[in-house]
Amino acid sequence: MNFLDTILTPFTYVVSWILWAFHELFTLIGMDESSGVTWTLSIIFLVLLIRTALIPVFVKQIKAQRAMQALQPDLRKLQAKYKGKTDQMSRQAMVQEQQALFKKHKTNPFSSCLPLLVQMPFFFALFRVLNTAATASNEGRGIGALSADHIKSFDNSTIFGAPLSETFLGTINSGSVNIAVIIVAIIMILAMTASQFITQRQLMTKNMTKEALEGPFMQQQKMMLYILPLVFGIGGINFPIGVLIYWTASNLWTLGQQFWVIRNNPTPGSEAERDLNRRRAEKGLPPVGQKKVEAAETTVIEPKGQRQQPQRKNRRKKK
Repeated sequence: MNFLDTILTPFTYVVSWILWAFHELFTLIGMDESSGVTWTLSIIFLVLLIRTALIPVFVKQIKAQRAMQALQPDLRKLQAKYKGKTDQMSRQAMVQEQQALFKKHKTNPFSSCLPLLVQMPFFFALFRVLNTAATASNEGRGIGALSADHIKSFDNSTIFGAPLSETFLGTINSGSVNIAVIIVAIIMILAMTASQFITQRQLMTKNMTKEALEGPFMQQQKMMLYILPLVFGIGGINFPIGVLIYWTASNLWTLGQQFWVIRNNPTPGSEAERDLNRRRAEKGLPPVGQKKVEAAETTVIEPKGQRQQPQRKNRRKKK
């Protein structure tokens, strides 16, 4: 057993046990135990369970992102302070001051990747289970909590004619191309990359302040906008159909979760907050964070009634 196997073994048992539990539940309520639909639902509910458990991590991510946006003016001042200084001491001093700012605001540039990093061990564990299902089925052995019968059942299951354990690249290199695998894989890869792109773009266009959009880390956000979908899109050709289902479902959860946050709890000073305040104004509600009494006090009320005419001053009579 290599180092990676040692790390992933606990996650493999957790993932395989959750798959087993949902598969048994769906079988118990009358679904076909060998059906691809049953296994697909088991994978989707695995996503729902993991992402529900990660909600506290997502909340921390939101707080860290807003802290990053709040310190953008300070970062711009820091850049201006060291502008044109390329010597080693100046660069070191700038890095130290940046780290002090991050520590003060309890955030860092990689805070937006936190849920992804936490989720990756589960993703790799699922990839390991599904990617070795065909080999394990031929050898008559189980994987983690899944018995040999479960693995055989999964390996034989299909969705729209595409085996859940098959990959796009695998069917291309097999010499006996399965068109269903190619079609399903392409659709899932496009859905996976598109949902990831839309999620990141939604964040950048709606939920960032003007200072953050002009900040030094905006370039990093733009790179993530294109690089992450590209990486997963290229890697997707070697993902089993079951893994593509997992990752697409996870991305759709992220998209919906972020949409709800941006719509109902946007970053202060962002376009999304202005949209929310417009909707609140249409309903007669005060802006976010302001009570009705406070809103009323800031409204100038003109007195009703007849306008008082200015009195004419008495002119001094000419003598």
